[in-house]
Amino acid sequence: MTKLLLVLHAHLPYVRHPEHPVFLEENWFFEGMIETYLPLLMMMDRLTGDHIPWGMTMTLSPPLLSMMEDPLLTERFGARLHLLTELSDREADRTRGGEYAGVAAFYQHRFHTLNRFWKEDLGGQILSGFRRHIQTGQLEAITCCATHGFLPLLSTTPESVKAQIRVGVSTHERILGVKPRGIWLAECGYFTGVDKILSEEGLQFFLMDTHGLLYANPFPQGEVYAPIKTPAGVYAFGRDPESSHLVWSAENGYPGDPLYRDFYRDIGYDLPYDLVAPYLHTDGPRGMTGLKYHRITGKTDQKEVYDPRLAKEKAGDHARDFMRRKEEQSRRLSSLANWSPTVVCPFDAELFGHWWFEGVDFIEGLFREATGSVVMTTPTKLLSGDFWVSDAQPEPSSWGVNGYNEVWINQTNDWIWPYLSEASREMTQAVRLWGKDPAFADVLAQMGRELLLAQSSDWPFLLTTGTAVEYAQYRISEHLFRFKTLRSMLENANVDRSIVEEYRGKSPLFPDLNPWVFA
Repeated sequence: MTKLLLVLHAHLPYVRHPEHPVFLEENWFFEGMIETYLPLLMMMDRLTGDHIPWGMTMTLSPPLLSMMEDPLLTERFGARLHLLTELSDREADRTRGGEYAGVAAFYQHRFHTLNRFWKEDLGGQILSGFRRHIQTGQLEAITCCATHGFLPLLSTTPESVKAQIRVGVSTHERILGVKPRGIWLAECGYFTGVDKILSEEGLQFFLMDTHGLLYANPFPQGEVYAPIKTPAGVYAFGRDPESSHLVWSAENGYPGDPLYRDFYRDIGYDLPYDLVAPYLHTDGPRGMTGLKYHRITGKTDQKEVYDPRLAKEKAGDHARDFMRRKEEQSRRLSSLANWSPTVVCPFDAELFGHWWFEGVDFIEGLFREATGSVVMTTPTKLLSGDFWVSDAQPEPSSWGVNGYNEVWINQTNDWIWPYLSEASREMTQAVRLWGKDPAFADVLAQMGRELLLAQSSDWPFLLTTGTAVEYAQYRISEHLFRFKTLRSMLENANVDRSIVEEYRGKSPLFPDLNPWVFA
């Protein structure tokens, strides 16, 4: 029998701009809610209601949790969902009797269902749904670094690494009401010695890319099909490359099937501007609405009309194929030794529903197709029983391109790191100098928030990929500017409370932040 761990990493950068009534990058959060997080919760409800055994693991990163609990963002999300529901009604009327009538009616039903689920089932509070499934034990929620900081490059200032982990743990516990047992190190970034910090924070396990285990010292007998125990006593789980290829690859994996929805063909670009302008997230450029009428079809610009029924059937076929392959893998691995292999399948949550629209149907199909030879479970449940394990020192690694650090430090973004290192050292010095004076507590806490936000791995990632470059540069520069401004107040013993409150109002996450985590 094989234990299969499905782990979804749900994370978005913290984006909140109360100074603007509409802000383009806030749509990242709204799209994630509509296409991934709400559909996943609805899936969990269906499985539970149908008495289908299921167990999965999700990272709910601290920035994402903070946005999900934020009154301003949830209000704006509700308005956005209502507007898109109105658009779906208008499109159903516009396309009636034409070739797009069927797919437009599908979106009309989908948006009305999402709207009811958001308002009536969740009461406008998505976290209530996640808490419910966490309490049953079917969903294991794990934490992440406070702002998804890439720890291998932050390790030059150990205090920042400790702060990223400690604030991640405390935020998880404050918002979800349970202390996390595991952590997703941002970008699966591991460096030697971080396991000691994880152990000190009460964390029992973390996830790594395949080579983090395959290049461990000594070589683990279970390869990636059993966790390894690090020198600090924390367990590391490694990604199964076979599963990743089947699901992750858009060209060779399931998501590239011609019947699936084409991500890029959206009516926000296809229809005349005056028809879609009232429903775009901004009053300027075109953008995605989530209403996409075409399927992938193939490598052609002549896309055929999307058929949701055929696509859902194909997702069921792919779920059955995946489980069949896992059963074959189980037999193959079990024949090598007297053991129960562990197959770990970690993915970005946003792959399912957002990038791969039918991905949530695929996940639901996995649980409905599961058989006795492959048991889908969670890390904590696995670690509470008998399991194969090797003692080893993991390889420093990440799950970025080529497996190490180059995504986050290269010619597009290497300028960031000297500034972050300097600010990290200054933060520790400031806490040690002024941390015992209650009059400066709020200033130091806000300095900590600005530093953590500047440390997000999302900004160097965006610079590397060449997407939202100006916004990434703005965020890094703005947070460091605020940090320096606050530090100058302490140095000059002249605190401007209006500026402190202004900064706090723009970034109200981590309300219980204790600046001593940096010392």
